[in-house]
Amino acid sequence: MEKVGKYEFMAEPFHCDFSGRLFMGHLGNHLLNAADFHSTDRGFGMKYLMTIQRSWVLSRLAIEMDELPQQYQHFHVETWVESAMRYFTSRNFRIVGDEGKVYGYGRSIWAMIDTESRQPTDIFAIRDGAINQWIEKDKECPIEKGGRVKMGETAELVRTIDTFYNDVDINGHINSVKYIEHILDLWDIHWYREHQIKRFEIAYVAEAHAGDQLSFYLEKVNEVEYCIRIVRTDGTECCRSKVIFK
Repeated sequence: MEKVGKYEFMAEPFHCDFSGRLFMGHLGNHLLNAADFHSTDRGFGMKYLMTIQRSWVLSRLAIEMDELPQQYQHFHVETWVESAMRYFTSRNFRIVGDEGKVYGYGRSIWAMIDTESRQPTDIFAIRDGAINQWIEKDKECPIEKGGRVKMGETAELVRTIDTFYNDVDINGHINSVKYIEHILDLWDIHWYREHQIKRFEIAYVAEAHAGDQLSFYLEKVNEVEYCIRIVRTDGTECCRSKVIFK
C-alpha cells in the first residue's frame, strides 16, 4: 500500500450551489472522508480508534482552490501524512480531476483525543507508532500553512444562531464542516455572484454542543479578505476563520 491515498468522488448536483459548482462545505466533507479512508486502510482510523476510546479531531484546516469542480464532474482527493508529533499530525490534500487538472490543495492539523476525558492523547501509542511508516515528506503541497488568525477589538457581531441535531457529528460536538457552512452563509447570494472563494482557513479552539448558541464576529481586512471569530453561549471562543475571495 502506498503512502499517498487517492479516492474518487463526484460533484453530485444537489451538493452544488446556484453556479453549478461544488459547495466548499461539501468539498470539506470529501477531504475529511478521504482522511478517514486513508487512516482506516492503514490501521489508525476512526473505526479502530473508537474501540479503544480514542478519536481524531480536526484542529486546523486550510483549503486553497483555483476553482471548484462542476456538477457531475468526477475528481480525486489525494491525501497523505506530512508529519507526526506526539499530540498532533499534519495531513495534506490535493484535489485533481480525471484529466489531471489540479483544482486546489488543502492542509490540516489533527489531534487525537481520549473520548472520555476529551484530552489529547499520545498518537505514537497507537499500534506501536504505526503512523510513522506512512509519513510522506517529499510530495509537494504548495499552499501556505494555516496561521493564527489575528483579530482586533473592532470585529462586529453580525449573527447569532442556534444549533440542533444536524449540527452534531460522531464525536458528539458541532461538526467541523458545519462551522464552515455557517461562516460562508455570512455573505449573501449576490456576493457569490461576483466573488469566488480563493482560500478558506479555520482553527478550532473549543468544542460547542447541540443547544449552544453561536455568535459570529466579522472583521474586514480589505475588500476581499475577512476574519471571523465564533463564540459559544458561555462566551468561550470556539474557532477563528479567514476567508479570502477573488
